[in-house]
Order: sequence, then structure tokens, then C-alpha cells
Amino acid sequence: MILLARRHAFAPALLALALALAAPTVASAATVTIINLDAAGEGFNDPTPRAPVGGNPGVTLGAQRFNVFQHAADIWGGLLTSSVVITVEANFDPQFCTPTSAVLGSAGPNTVEMNFTPPPEHPDTWYVAALANALTGTDLDTGFNDIGIVFNSDVDNPTCLGTRSWYYGYDGLEGTDIELVPVVLHEMGHGLGFLTLVDDSNGAQFMNFPDVYERFMLDLTTGKHWHEMTDGERAASAVNNGNLVWDGPAVAFKTPYTLGPRARLVVNGPPAIAGPMAMGRASYGAELATPGLTRTVVQANDGTGTTSDACTALINAGAVAGNIALVDRSADCTDLVKAQNVQAAGAHGILYVDNVASSTPPTLRGTDPTLTLTVGAVRQADGNAIRAELGSGVNLTLTIDPAKLSGADDSGTRPLLYAPNSLAPGSSLSHWDVQAYPNLLMEPALNTSVHDDVDLTRQLFEDIGWLPRVTSVEESAPVAARLGDNHPEPFGPATTIHFDLERGADSDLSVFDLSGRRVKRLAGGWLEAGPHMLRWNGTDESGRRMAPGVYFYRLTTGGFAGTRQMVMLSR
Repeated sequence: MILLARRHAFAPALLALALALAAPTVASAATVTIINLDAAGEGFNDPTPRAPVGGNPGVTLGAQRFNVFQHAADIWGGLLTSSVVITVEANFDPQFCTPTSAVLGSAGPNTVEMNFTPPPEHPDTWYVAALANALTGTDLDTGFNDIGIVFNSDVDNPTCLGTRSWYYGYDGLEGTDIELVPVVLHEMGHGLGFLTLVDDSNGAQFMNFPDVYERFMLDLTTGKHWHEMTDGERAASAVNNGNLVWDGPAVAFKTPYTLGPRARLVVNGPPAIAGPMAMGRASYGAELATPGLTRTVVQANDGTGTTSDACTALINAGAVAGNIALVDRSADCTDLVKAQNVQAAGAHGILYVDNVASSTPPTLRGTDPTLTLTVGAVRQADGNAIRAELGSGVNLTLTIDPAKLSGADDSGTRPLLYAPNSLAPGSSLSHWDVQAYPNLLMEPALNTSVHDDVDLTRQLFEDIGWLPRVTSVEESAPVAARLGDNHPEPFGPATTIHFDLERGADSDLSVFDLSGRRVKRLAGGWLEAGPHMLRWNGTDESGRRMAPGVYFYRLTTGGFAGTRQMVMLSR
């Protein structure tokens, strides 16, 4: 397992309660500056010659590392609003690493603030320094940089993670290496506010006050937000797997446009276990769809050690061929190896049984484009129930539930937060849940499908105050529409804009440049009520490609006018 992040453990002495007396300035795109803390000859200053790669022009290892950090900083800067420079102190140091697992980096805010001037939306509530500065228009604590980040330099060492190393290109073509861009975006996200300050082991709030992130953490079992709970209730909620969600309006609007349908397993027989079961997805294998794969289930048998784990070639390939192989997860080999052995035996599907008890099925990570079989995973208890009925002939379907979203609650608007029933210090709570599909930037482990799209994190930042709705969307009554965000964002070369109309009306959706000049009208005329998605391919009315930069899209319709910003990174 490759951990993407551990929350930065900042010293309480660095946390400051500040009163800012300066008046706020008009918000603008943020400037994020990287402060190099590495000594000569190491980290960002490593002189090892390197050829430019993937759009990164650096000719030394240190320069390429710094360029990636500034590239990620520019992406966040283009998406957020602040008149105060956001300072990020960063360095590369050796950290935990073995041939099979590593901590890639850690990050967090250096200081937090509350009760500044003008008063924030939530009084007596901690805000990370960069956000507090943006809300006040002044640097509340000039003695400290806003964010601290440490990255693992050992990833470039051949004794760490085998042949894998950091990939310093901007193009997402990392192959088997580890792309640094999304990891830096992830860690900066923590420093910008994607974290709670609560002690996850005992539920204690920092200095007995809530942080703004807590105010949107909702436990579906108790019906309480975290700032309304006792310490004991928060500690219990921290391990309430599958029942802790983000309850913010901006995220709620974007979630249905971001997450895909939930994986679903249906046991067709025998009657003793017939019916639906929760199923986990995999990042490899055939895409789950409807009507799905319906086959007989056969226990895989490799004849050695734990014979049901498929760590070696199967000895019952004849029985498995054309069917779904039941395979136990284990520490003896990777899930990918198991799938490769099952596919080689001719199986059309593989169903993993978790090797630990859990309230939710496992989500499977890994990449292998040669795997074409259908993949699913079930909880240990469900897998054992299936195994007990194999003698009666188990037939099941691996499919999706179009009415439910993967990684969200049943409402389809509230994404799950990571709250495994065995506490994961440094990862629990301050990440999206691993059940999210497609993978999200702020999940706790590296996802090779993530590149430079910040997905739902931008909306989470809107919820906590980075992008106040009064400035990011100007709405006029009566409200007859909801203007959403574009996806992907930032983008290159095309993006899709989402909006909803409460009723049919004459509508206009147009793209404008920074000078206010209309670049292209995407829709004009009567539009029916309901959700709409319109794509902009980065061209003007004449079909000419526009230059990379900041653009705005504006929706006007029946009593509504709304504007949002978007960033094009490449032509």
C-alpha cells in the first residue's frame, strides 16, 4: 500500500488565535508561493542532471521537483480566491519506505485562526491560516508560512518501491512510476483546509473549539454534525464506517455529476442466500455495467498453502473456466496476482472475499491493462455465506445500481468521508472514502487514475469559505436555476459545464475572457427544465483555439444570473 498522506502534526505552540483589524480587499485569484527549505545539494537543490520530461523543463532533479510543486501551486491558485499570498514551505527528506509500501508525503497548516475581523460565517471556529488570510485580506501571522509539506526523497532510491520512482512530468504519462503532480495537489489540499483538527483517537477538539471542517461532518447514525457532538460521540463516529458523510451544499450539488453508479452484487440462487449484497469495485478489469455478468460461482483452488487464495496457477482451471472464481484475499500475494491467475484459468469473473471483518466491502487498487475479467469484492461474512452454499450451486450477477452512487450515501448528494472501523491515524476523517468511483484526489491512498483534476475538493473548499457563494455565483430572485461547476477543472483542452433549471425558460450560457469579452455562446434560446451539461472545447465562435488562462462562464435565465470561473491549462 502506498499512503498518499498523513496529516501534518503541527505543534500547538504554532497555533495562534488572532484578531485582524484590517478591512478585507476584493478577492482575486490566489498566488501560491513555494518556500524551499532544503539544504544545498538535496531535495529541491539536488544537482543530479535530468532530461526535461512531460512538459517539465527542469534539467536537474532538484529543479524538476520544484517545478512540479509550483505547477500544482498554480493550479490551486487559479481555483481559489485570495488577495494574500499563500506561502508553502516544503522540502524532501527520507521517509518510511520498503520495496512494497511507502509514505509519499505529509502536510498541513502551520497555524490556525478564529474570530478574526470581519467576522467569519462561523464564530468560535478554527480556520486554517491560508483561508483565514483570504477571508480577512491580510496576513494574520507574518511569523509563519501558511502550509508545511515534507515529501519522501527515498522514492527516487532504487531500494524503495523496487523499480518505481517519482515521475516529474505534467502530462499524466507516468507509466509504472508515481506521478508527483497529484500527490502535491493532495498534500496542498490538506494545508488549504481539507482536514479536521480533532484528535481522532479520543474525539477531543483542538483547544475545545470546533474547526470549520467539523461543521460539515455528519454522522448518519446519530444525525449529528461533529461540532454538535461530545468527545465520546466523535470518537465513535470516527470508526462508523460507511456512515460519516460531508454535508455541504456546494459538494451536494456537484456529487451527482462526479461519482459513478455503485457496484452491486445479486445472488440469484440458491434461495437461502438469494438477494443483493454490497460489493466493492476494483480499479482494474472490465467496466461494470448493466445487465452485468451472470455466472456460476466456483471456489478457486491453487493446490498450495492457502488453496483458496489463487496465489499460484489454479489446479481446477477446468471448473473455473467460463465462471466466476471465488478467491480469498491474503497477504501472501497481491490482488492483481490473484486476478492474473484466475484469468489465465479461463474465468470470466473474480469475486474476492475480504480477509478481515468489516462493515463495508473492500475497494481494490492496482493497474493491469491485460486484465479483462469482471471484478468484485465482498465482506468476509458475505463471502463465507456464499462459500457455505457452493454445494447447492451459487449463481450471481456482478453489475451496478444506477440509482445509487459509489462513495456517497443513498441520497446521492453526500460523499462518504474515510472512517474505517479500525482507526487509521493520520488518514481517518481527513479524506474522502475509498469507495468513491471514479477515484478522487483526496482519498487516503494513491490512485493512478488521478492526474490534475481536483474534483469535489473545490466544492468542499467552497463549503468551508474559500469561494463564498455570494461572489462565486451571483443569484437574483426568484431563483429558477442552479449553476454548477465545470468538469474537469482545471482542464485542457475541453470541459463540461453543469447546470439545473427548475423550469423551462429562455436561457443563455456563454464563456467570457478576463476582459469581459464574450468568447463563445454555448446555449441560447429555450431550454427545458432539468439538469443540463454543455461542453466547451476551448474555441471561440470562429473555431480558433483560445490561449490557456482564466475564463468565466455565465448563465442567465428567467430571474437568475450566475457566473463561475474556470481555468484552461493547455490548448
